[in-house]
Amino acid sequence: MSAEQQHRDGQAADPGPRSLAQALRERDDASLGALLRSRPDLLHPVPTDVTQLATRAGTRASVLRALEHLDRFALQAAEALAVAPDPASYQELLDLLAGDDGDEEVAGALPATVALLRERALVWGGEDRLRLVRTARELLAPSASHSSPTGLGPSVAEATSGMSPGRIQAILTAAGLPHTHDTVSAVAALSGLFADRERVAELLEGAPEASREVLTRLVWGPPYGQVTAEPAAHLRWLLDRGLLLPTTPGTVVLPREAALSLRGGRAHRVPEPTRPRVAVAAERKPQVVDAAAGGQALAALDTVEELLRSWDEGGPAVLRAGGLSIRDLKRTATVLEVPEPVAAFWVELAYAAGLIASDGGYVEEHHERHDRPDADAEGYEDEETRDARTRRRSGEAEHYAPTPEYDAWRDLPPAERWAWLLEAWLPGTRAPGLIGGRDGRDRTLSALGPGLDRSPAPEVRRRVLELMAGLEPGQAPDPATLLERLRWERPLRSAGPRREQPEPPRTGVRPAYGGGVAANDPEALRTKLTEWALLEAEMLGVTGRGALATHGRALLGVEGRSEGAGAGTAAAGSARAAVVAALLAPLLPEPLDHVLLQADLTAVAPGPLVRPLAEALGVLADVESKGGATVYRFTPGSVRRALDAGRSATELHAFLDRHSRTPVPQPLTYLIDDVARRHGLLRVGAASSYVRCDDESVLDEILADRRATALRLRRLAPTVVAAQADPRTLIEGLRAMGFAPAAESAEGDVMIARPHAHRTPPRTPPAPVPDGPPAPDTTLLTAAVRAVRAGDRAATAPRKETPQAPGGLPRTSPADTLATVQAAAMTGESVWIGHVNAEGAASQRLLAPLRVEGGYVTGYDHTADEVRTYALHRITGVAELADEPDGAEPTR
Repeated sequence: MSAEQQHRDGQAADPGPRSLAQALRERDDASLGALLRSRPDLLHPVPTDVTQLATRAGTRASVLRALEHLDRFALQAAEALAVAPDPASYQELLDLLAGDDGDEEVAGALPATVALLRERALVWGGEDRLRLVRTARELLAPSASHSSPTGLGPSVAEATSGMSPGRIQAILTAAGLPHTHDTVSAVAALSGLFADRERVAELLEGAPEASREVLTRLVWGPPYGQVTAEPAAHLRWLLDRGLLLPTTPGTVVLPREAALSLRGGRAHRVPEPTRPRVAVAAERKPQVVDAAAGGQALAALDTVEELLRSWDEGGPAVLRAGGLSIRDLKRTATVLEVPEPVAAFWVELAYAAGLIASDGGYVEEHHERHDRPDADAEGYEDEETRDARTRRRSGEAEHYAPTPEYDAWRDLPPAERWAWLLEAWLPGTRAPGLIGGRDGRDRTLSALGPGLDRSPAPEVRRRVLELMAGLEPGQAPDPATLLERLRWERPLRSAGPRREQPEPPRTGVRPAYGGGVAANDPEALRTKLTEWALLEAEMLGVTGRGALATHGRALLGVEGRSEGAGAGTAAAGSARAAVVAALLAPLLPEPLDHVLLQADLTAVAPGPLVRPLAEALGVLADVESKGGATVYRFTPGSVRRALDAGRSATELHAFLDRHSRTPVPQPLTYLIDDVARRHGLLRVGAASSYVRCDDESVLDEILADRRATALRLRRLAPTVVAAQADPRTLIEGLRAMGFAPAAESAEGDVMIARPHAHRTPPRTPPAPVPDGPPAPDTTLLTAAVRAVRAGDRAATAPRKETPQAPGGLPRTSPADTLATVQAAAMTGESVWIGHVNAEGAASQRLLAPLRVEGGYVTGYDHTADEVRTYALHRITGVAELADEPDGAEPTR
């Protein structure tokens, strides 16, 4: 027995429910819960009864969201029902999808698809009376201005609705049909002709070749065409026989019945009942994949650290509209030695992880108060917040800088720092690839600026990883087939009708990151999001050489870090993140506590260094190259930088001797001693500024140098020279002349220049922009179904009619209200009450009073399915239930 026969045999012969509300009312609790789970927007707020649930399920916004979450074949089935008779039988739907020749795959997949559409309340009715929800039919059916997504136009009856009876009779005569007595029968006869495949073929045998070519161009859509006031002979032949019908002046359409006959009964050119398979592009050993991913993860951590280190004393300024300027992004890309779009990705990732933010008063702008034990009645405000407010009031520009969370993140083990970043990347809705493109108002989208949130981004990222996880370990998917699979699962509908046409051929060139996308093209956006997800996963080390790594598979179970997570934990609130970190840790090399010094004044770090060594070496030397091994170069300027930070030559020698696996080269020893010998010989202080030196000959040399003219020096004493430049300019000028001056304080002590770490006020990471309401959990679903059932029972309970308010709830006096509820409490009966709450909202409740005392009535509220207490003075009216046989009255 075929699948469609089993489907038909399993259905009852009765016509089924008369409305969507009745269909939902006949469902069991599990089916109703499945509907609410698949369409969570119906839960906010929880419907009061089944009728309200059905009404909400038929609204345009809810139906659009439900259609956008269908796979391609389910959407094709809904589109076919939109052009089928209303109601349609299951066989008619099958014929539209499988065509005259039939299709076993379509027949096998259709029962489950119809069940899915029923579950999501898009289709209701009996087996022989399938009905598409009216709003969905309006969205998917053709109109006078556009065709159906199937490419079909209006029916003969719809296209001839404004045509004169004489014209319709003339079309019948030209088509070889007899005259009729009325327009209705004439339209029916013409529709029957076009629906008959053999008769249409006979009619077209005498058609000119050019006429048949016109039908060939229109048959798969769009079915509309333009004609002149005097159409050509081949067009006139089609117009005379009704194969082209006028819709608006100058526009004609191919009727739906004729198009289906020419298509062989198919509503779609290519039905797609089965999901495309993700092809394997390459196979590699899982160990190779994990090793490559581990290397990428380490490089990602180094890049983020380099970014934050470069902004440690205060980063670039914030644009007035928000975000980074193009110039600052270029500078950041130069520091990170990556292209600008990739630099924008790392900046956005650090921002999403809560590691960088604006220092311009995030706390005040968002009206947040950080509760502290020592907060007074005025609210706690730390020093950095006050400084930010002062800068803002004085007009000082805001800058980006690391947050206090950065200090906690930096102290974590590498694997836990990586897990922290990934927890921000996976659920994030900001799309860095859009940077550089244009928004809907033709404004440039900037890094860290507004307009980058795209709600489908987290779903696309997770689905890409899930499809990769469906392959065997070490298998890299083919990006083209991966993209086609995602398109099948979420065939987004744009603002206009979707035209069925072959996909353009895809080249094998790997897409570049960034580049933007049109603001009004959702399909192009989803394509770009897929490509960006693959590239970002590779850059982060989730994948290695195109395949999903072992720790990447575990990442799919990571939940978002809880708000306000402790600063000293890597993935607070996420046990799965700890698993991911544990899987990644063996792939990362252990930090080293040594370097290899070379005679050319360089030091080679053969791997990542422990943090104290890396920070100290970063002050003493300049990074010359990065990679698997980092090369540092010692220069007079870098050594002077270490001396300015308060290190002595003896300390520098001991530091290098302690951390070098090779002997300290003699040139490096000489360099340190030479710079240290000259360092601080000159002293610069603030008068305007001055130079002090115990060696008079050195000051003579400076005054004789023509390069000192710009400093405007004047000798005040044998060992003191005054300048009309500020101390910083004076120090830089003397260093350019080859000297090594040191700044001194007002007391004459050498001033040690230590870097000042600038931090923003405490803040939380940006919250992702949700794509609709969150999926409900089991507890919420159970409670919602129970409330809907209770409200439905209460709404359908009859009430006794009164002359004062026929068909409604009467208004009663306080005495009558009290007497009625007291009587109901004694007899155990239920009554209808009208109630106004403290906010002034009126409602009607079905109440079984249990106790009346102290001006309050307590009873079982059938509408809310729980015991509640109501103030008698807020009850506007009360009515008894109508008498019904067989105990139809609600019971407790």
